[in-house]
Amino acid sequence: MSHLIKIAPSILAADFAHLAKEIQATEAAGADYIHVDVMDGHFVPNITVGPPVVRCLRRVTDLPLDVHLMISNPMQHAPAFADAGADILTVHVEGNPHLNRVLQSIRDLGVRPAITLNPATPASAISEVLKDIEMVLIMTVNPGFGGQFFIENTLPKITQVRAMLDSAGNEADIEVDGGIDPQTAGRVAAAGANVLVAGTSIFQAPEGIEAAIKAIREAAQRGQAQGLPGLK
Repeated sequence: MSHLIKIAPSILAADFAHLAKEIQATEAAGADYIHVDVMDGHFVPNITVGPPVVRCLRRVTDLPLDVHLMISNPMQHAPAFADAGADILTVHVEGNPHLNRVLQSIRDLGVRPAITLNPATPASAISEVLKDIEMVLIMTVNPGFGGQFFIENTLPKITQVRAMLDSAGNEADIEVDGGIDPQTAGRVAAAGANVLVAGTSIFQAPEGIEAAIKAIREAAQRGQAQGLPGLK
């Protein structure tokens, strides 16, 4: 079964001096989610935003807020992000030894629980929580900074995760984040991803936000329709 292609612009690449305007431009351009990268300078080597920014985003858009918690001890902060208006909370396999508890706690907050795999983390790491998740985020770069180059060997993992979810009877989305642009979008969609996070290639696109989102979506739709030889 094909999953609907969704585009999630990442505010990490937006102009924070005009953030509301940038978010509204992505919504007008047909974005499906707003992706919010939360980094604490500990779990990853960068510091970004917290619940106050999510609360501000909630006031300026009706799009789902897809909040990626790249932080240590996410359960300490998940309630604040849920209260601020997050629709999806994504936590990492790495550094979370009690995944079932964390994911159930997120669901209890009324938020969609999702899980993330870093490039070097195998698909098997989520095998025990396949029924507890509504989305899997596969990092196609090492997390921490925007504008990085796509890591090629993440493609087979996308296909592996899709097969695992299908076997578990879970129609959860597969999201990818890192180096996504019109050149890579078709390949990740062919491998099984359907939610594409893009920052630099949308917010800093010479052709503008609307044209960039359209190009990424069309490339992903073509890739999904064609499939990727060798990764079936």
